[in-house]
Amino acid sequence: MEVKKINFEVAVYASADELNEADKALLLEARKTTEAAYAPYSNFHVGAVAQMANGDTVSGTNQENASYPVGICAERVLLSVAATQYPGIGIDTLAISYHNKNGESNHPVSPCGICRQSLAEYEERTHQSIRVILGGMSGEVYILQKAGELLPLSFTSGDLKK
Repeated sequence: MEVKKINFEVAVYASADELNEADKALLLEARKTTEAAYAPYSNFHVGAVAQMANGDTVSGTNQENASYPVGICAERVLLSVAATQYPGIGIDTLAISYHNKNGESNHPVSPCGICRQSLAEYEERTHQSIRVILGGMSGEVYILQKAGELLPLSFTSGDLKK
């Protein structure tokens, strides 16, 4: 038997004030974007803003539905917009924030499993890593150099060919 260890690094900042200006601006925009979320059931408003490789930005918010499985996460809304408006263009940096109206919003939260898979596949199809900034309305901020690191041992298109 062999044991393999899979690791990734996360840069941890005490607050958005420690970020460089571009990253801080993107995170602040993601925080503002949470206002456009439609989350009347969970009261958990998520905003995502991406800096595309061509310099443009796109955003997305979570959109709930009384039939919960019908809703869609902010990250996948953003990826759909990016792929439609900018086909084949990669994403340089993605900032994700949330506003939990039922509690605190003072620490980073990570995308759900479906969004992690979608982000990893977007990287694969555009051949570009996506830097990810995670932060709430206040508190610590995490930065990952590659979205795919959120989903170790992911299922990829290559697995369909083996």
